[in-house]
Amino acid sequence: MSKGLKSKNLKEKLSLGYSLARSAHFAAQQLPLPLFEILATGQPKDHPIELESIKHYYKELYALLKKDSQNITQGFYPIDVLKPEPWHKHMGRCPQLLMDSFYFSRRRRDHRAKEFNQEAREYLPETPEYYRRNFHYQNDGYLTKKSAELYEHQVEVLFTGSADAMRRLIIPMIKSVYPGDGDGLHFLEVGAGTGRLTRFMKLAYPKARITVLDLSDPYLKKAQENLAEFHRLDFIQGAAEELPFKSARFDFVYSCFLFHELPEDIRREVLAESYRVLKQGGFFGFVDSVQKQDNKELEWALRQFPVDFHEPFYKNYIETNMEDLVLAQDFVGLRKDIGFFSKAVIAQKPFSA
Repeated sequence: MSKGLKSKNLKEKLSLGYSLARSAHFAAQQLPLPLFEILATGQPKDHPIELESIKHYYKELYALLKKDSQNITQGFYPIDVLKPEPWHKHMGRCPQLLMDSFYFSRRRRDHRAKEFNQEAREYLPETPEYYRRNFHYQNDGYLTKKSAELYEHQVEVLFTGSADAMRRLIIPMIKSVYPGDGDGLHFLEVGAGTGRLTRFMKLAYPKARITVLDLSDPYLKKAQENLAEFHRLDFIQGAAEELPFKSARFDFVYSCFLFHELPEDIRREVLAESYRVLKQGGFFGFVDSVQKQDNKELEWALRQFPVDFHEPFYKNYIETNMEDLVLAQDFVGLRKDIGFFSKAVIAQKPFSA
């Protein structure tokens, strides 16, 4: 075995080992949540999972983390994507997460999905109707500074430390059509949230200009804070279905975990707007939840997800094939990749459009 190959194998093993340890860490943070459920509601959450389903869950999780480590080794993105946040900051957030889970459990018990504090209520008149809710029953939906501070951590706990790896599924796909460092390319991320995928995209394409768009002012400000170390970033508040840009401006328009939180008519509008602002020959892409046809072994979780969390558009999402919607918008050359609970899709706007 050559020295270079040995080095690659070691790099893959080290990155996989780190990701598995990270996953175990977030799994441990799930352990006290049933207790807070009982404290909040007086009874445990009652939907036992079959052993075979649990085995398949961890099999799929391992496969995703292994694929992620291989993508690092193959150079699709640097090992820097695994850089953890400061330990004291991470652990200092844990008590807030536990308290938030207490109020989440009460809100879920009472089916209260439109509860906002004063900070959040100030933003409500500026948002579309579908957005005015406590998605996931989280405090204040996407409309407060506290929500923006907790969100990424909560998602990692929910998905056993796999959310980042799921987000990164789209990068090897776009690297296959835009290799290199991104010099001369202009990307647009819609529904960017606190900028987690933006960070990974910027590490993969350090010279690309990326416009970061989100509907939530607090989340966009958190994204600016999280991405302060990077250059060639523009932050704009706006809705994905009403993009404030001229036509044919971007080389790549993409989103992450956006479509399942939109009504079907808004999904179609987002696709139409993405198509409009893309240059001819440019690419559209997204990472989102798998749908019913993608992984039969995980259908139990897809059915349970909108029961456990306030996801009013999720049932329609998993039953309405996103690939069909993309192709109906006249995109061509569609490709997809599946990992754990997510799938990544890219397609091209024809040069003759």
